Amino acid sequence: MEQLKNVFYFLHGVLWGDLFTIPLPGGNSMGISTLVLLLIPAGIFFTIRLKFMPIRLFPEMIRVTLEKKTNSNSSLSGLQALIVSTATRVGMGNLMGVVAAVSAGGAGAVFWMWITAILGSSTAFAEGALAQIHKDKDPLYGGFRGGPAYYIHNFFNKGNGNKKPIIAILFALSGLLCWCGISQVISNSVASSFENAFNIPPLYTTIALVAVSAVIVLRKNTTVKVLDILVPIMAGCYFFITIFIIVKNAALLPGVFSRIFEEAFGIRAVAGGGLGAVVMNGVKRGLFSNEAGSGSAPCAAAAADVTHPAKAGILQAFGVFIDTIVICSCTAFLMLLAPESVIGGLEGMALLQSAMEYHLGTFGVYFIAATLWTFCFSTFLGVLFYARSNVAYLFGDNWASQTAYKVLCLVMLFIGGLAAYYFVWDLSDFGIALMTVFNLIVLIPMSGQAVNCLKDYEAQRKKGLNP
Repeated sequence: MEQLKNVFYFLHGVLWGDLFTIPLPGGNSMGISTLVLLLIPAGIFFTIRLKFMPIRLFPEMIRVTLEKKTNSNSSLSGLQALIVSTATRVGMGNLMGVVAAVSAGGAGAVFWMWITAILGSSTAFAEGALAQIHKDKDPLYGGFRGGPAYYIHNFFNKGNGNKKPIIAILFALSGLLCWCGISQVISNSVASSFENAFNIPPLYTTIALVAVSAVIVLRKNTTVKVLDILVPIMAGCYFFITIFIIVKNAALLPGVFSRIFEEAFGIRAVAGGGLGAVVMNGVKRGLFSNEAGSGSAPCAAAAADVTHPAKAGILQAFGVFIDTIVICSCTAFLMLLAPESVIGGLEGMALLQSAMEYHLGTFGVYFIAATLWTFCFSTFLGVLFYARSNVAYLFGDNWASQTAYKVLCLVMLFIGGLAAYYFVWDLSDFGIALMTVFNLIVLIPMSGQAVNCLKDYEAQRKKGLNP
């Protein structure tokens, strides 16, 4: 058993640790991990092939998002699919991930998160469009289902045959492993934050969280209805509270932006070892927050009932913008607008809660705890929606396997609220890393389909049509 554990941590280190380092002027260096080495070139590749789609078609992203639902009641609209994927993107990474990035890399890490989001938007478009092109009807829940397991399947079978390729199976298994592990992380974070803010024992918080979750996920098609309400409210409240704080501290904004850009290029000394720490902390947190390339969000994109596959891709690209440019930036500004005397020497939740207490008093501490709860809860609901497709791909269309996986995740949710099992958390990280590798193996060769999909969409739009 110990040998297997050693092998696991070796592979975990290969995927998440620094594969090699690049020396930089001043005696600093920049560590490059395997996932960064895969995702950044992939983002550049799709950005170039799609002719900077996230920038060119930003007004189109807004238009498609605001389109009225025209599909049947049993399937998701494009906006609902965006809400589901946003539920999982907007999670702990938007709070604790950004805090960690700025703590280790300084304010300049924010700039590199923005750059990563632009590149990730192109990858997200490709994933979403391919998921739409290769989606199947869902006989259990109604509407459609799909995702990387399905387009990987069709890629290796050339569109014909039912033989399941090993990469498609491994992707589906990696997803289920990742999402099961995430359940523990979610409940542990929520229980800890409520204990710190309200002195509520973790057992009580965990029982309430599991009970509410069970009522929702064990009922057919209730998940999307809850997320339709929860996600806009939670993201909107966090955004508008941040805007209030920014307006209140408007005189400090020029200094904050100056600090971000100066530290982004190493003009000003920062924490964590210079330019390498700035760039890599920003890039890593941007990649792992918006999830572009990991293959998670396409499971929601495939469920959308839209009139053209490119619309699903456009909506997923917009989801990356919401996650990183909007929500992650909110967290960064909350910290950067607080004086060093208040947050100096702090890290993690203590840093964020101290910054909010400075801005909004005791209400700020309570608000951050409540925000973390809603972010984590919506993430749990979202990943169980994703899991539908992978469970169906591996075990067929039956309620027994769907329910069994939900119960397993609820059990993990309960266990995680009472204790932190870091090995399970590492399994979750390992799962999402494997998903990314298996997804990109096929995503790049299939890029032509995504490019042609966008060309067809733009051609129809030029003719004044609604594709």
